[in-house]
Amino acid sequence: MNILKSLSHAFTALLLALSVNAAHAQDVKVVYHVNTGVDTAAGVLGNVRNHLSADPTVKIVVVTHGLGIDFLLDGAKDNKGREFSGVVADLAGKGVQFRVCNNTLTSRNIDANKVSMEAKIVPSGVAEVARLQAKEGYVYLKP
Repeated sequence: MNILKSLSHAFTALLLALSVNAAHAQDVKVVYHVNTGVDTAAGVLGNVRNHLSADPTVKIVVVTHGLGIDFLLDGAKDNKGREFSGVVADLAGKGVQFRVCNNTLTSRNIDANKVSMEAKIVPSGVAEVARLQAKEGYVYLKP
């Protein structure tokens, strides 16, 4: 009887370990770092779209600073004249978070009201990238 009880406990422990590993395997978090202008932004957003298609459970944060914030400003258009707002809104609706560096806004004298409503302003873009990696376990991607 004791051997059956031991086997039962071992089997329960194995199932628990497998379920914990499966839960962690699904918890992919990625920070996309954008610090170049609108010419690059369309490609970055395409990468994010493709990433979500390949893994709909992924958690994605796009952190911008420098010229990288430009696609998140009201009325921003790509080099073909298409507005970014629709793509950004669509991705935000799928759970993608967008963050804009306040240091950039300040240094470039850009009013915070010009930032897309889908984006959150953070004190520092580079500090946000570092925080997400160090404290929240995000994988870093720089397209």
